[in-house]
Amino acid sequence: MEGGADWIEAGTPLIKSEGMDAIRKLKEAFPGNVILADMKTVDTGAMEVEMAAKAGADIVILLGNADNSTIQDSIRAARKYGVKLMADLMSSVEPAKRAKELAGLGIDYINIHVGIDQQMVGEEPVRIMEKIKLDVPVAVAGGIDAQSAAKAVLSGASIVIVGGNIVRSSDVTASTRAIRESIDNPDIAPEPEKSIDEKTIELLIRVSTPNISDAMHRKGAMKNIHSICPGTKMVGRAVTVQTFPGDWAKTVEAIDLARAGDVIVIYNGSPHVAPWGELATLSSINKGVAGVVIDGGVRDVDDIRRLNFPVFATSVVPNAGEPKGFGEINAEIQCGGQSVKPGDFIVGDDNGVVVVPKERGYEIARRAVEVEKNERRIRDEIKRGKTLSEVLYLEKWEKK
Repeated sequence: MEGGADWIEAGTPLIKSEGMDAIRKLKEAFPGNVILADMKTVDTGAMEVEMAAKAGADIVILLGNADNSTIQDSIRAARKYGVKLMADLMSSVEPAKRAKELAGLGIDYINIHVGIDQQMVGEEPVRIMEKIKLDVPVAVAGGIDAQSAAKAVLSGASIVIVGGNIVRSSDVTASTRAIRESIDNPDIAPEPEKSIDEKTIELLIRVSTPNISDAMHRKGAMKNIHSICPGTKMVGRAVTVQTFPGDWAKTVEAIDLARAGDVIVIYNGSPHVAPWGELATLSSINKGVAGVVIDGGVRDVDDIRRLNFPVFATSVVPNAGEPKGFGEINAEIQCGGQSVKPGDFIVGDDNGVVVVPKERGYEIARRAVEVEKNERRIRDEIKRGKTLSEVLYLEKWEKK
């Protein structure tokens, strides 16, 4: 509120966790502010509107794709108890058409909302907002930050709803103030158009392999693969190599096929003989390769460390094999116990290496950023004196 927020919303997960007490507590703490209850009502409209209204809500949010009978009964209850209704268009098949219908039924506010899971795959509420013209006030929600808040206002939004980009920041008040200023003085700097791959790489560079593993529900991490050059990080698309123990012909030939920014991922089949060393590393640097992962041995690590090039391997050994030429390049392989396909996103840092399937790259990258934001919030709480158990409410939420 000190940063300039006008309204306060009790979100659906909070209401499911704490019930109407969440609304009561907010109304008690902020009696002069509008309190929204995001009930996401889809049935029993009159009952849920009454519950929220009696708990202190000023605006009750229901789902826009609820049946018209539910919408109409919710409106009757809202008029009875003196509250306003907002219809959330999340998941509506034809949002522009449905928004017009809801306004005609008597809904007070329309919320153009892209849910968290939709945001993770690249959906943006402002794109939908630009297609909707209504006589009732329009709210916009879903991954809004200072930049997109300005876009929303310029597209016609009169209400901007912000969640994670405020509550997960290290300085809630400053984050609110930045968005408040963006709304009051919307000015959008032109941004260069980027491909989805470029956006994915940028996001993956921002996060750690633990963040990514958490975003993938503890999956994707290679086994027994370790960083040879501590402090280096790599992010790129996979060029895969399947070889036999010690056969380094295909590993070297893969450098010629790799593009700048790619990661060469090798299954060698033995930790006792190296298909990679200093000269291959030099060749990769010249080509702009982002890094190398080897399920097997690597040698010349003293030279590779001087070059400070991201190499990840199972073991360090002195001996190499022979360039016999057996194997395949850009076939699906197993590396560190993970399936790797050509084009998958590979991320490595001091914690290890994770594989992100190419078809889910952007989604997982976005989810990993959310994990990082949440960890930052938890870190701040611990610095303020709480224990990790207290911050996470472990005793309350552990499985019974």
